[in-house]
Amino acid sequence: MDEHYFSANELAKKFNVSKSTVIKWIHEKKLKAIKLGDIWRIPESAVQKFIVTNTNGDDKDEGDSK
Repeated sequence: MDEHYFSANELAKKFNVSKSTVIKWIHEKKLKAIKLGDIWRIPESAVQKFIVTNTNGDDKDEGDSK
């Protein structure tokens, strides 16, 4: 069971942000990553968790009460 790993550049393109923003998320511990030499690798499972954690309103019905 091999997991796919993204580079910081790949995630920057995927989320339409700069590479430095991805590195900032890693340093802020918002996004789990592994550093191999000078290159950060982010497991797909960490990306999925990051998306769920940083998505507004997905788990709540607050929008329906207005």
